[in-house]
Amino acid sequence: MSGSNPDPYEDKITGLEPGAGVPPGETPPGESSTAGPQGHDEGGPRKGTQALWLAAIGAGVLLSLLYFIGYIVGFFD
Repeated sequence: MSGSNPDPYEDKITGLEPGAGVPPGETPPGESSTAGPQGHDEGGPRKGTQALWLAAIGAGVLLSLLYFIGYIVGFFD
C-alpha cells in the first residue's frame, strides 16, 4: 500500500506555496470595523422594571416564609 495523497487535485490548488503557506496578496482584505451604528437601537426595559421584579419576588418569598412560620407556630390550625 502506498502512502500517496488520495486527493490528486490538492497539489494543483492555486495560491498555495509548498508547506501550505499562502503568498501575500492571495488572501482577501481584512474586514472593516463594525463598531459604527448598526441601524437599530438596543431598546431594553426601563430602569424601574428590574426593581419591580425584585420587589415582587421578595414579597412572594416573604409571604411564603410568614405562612410556614405561622403553620409551625400553630396559627393556621
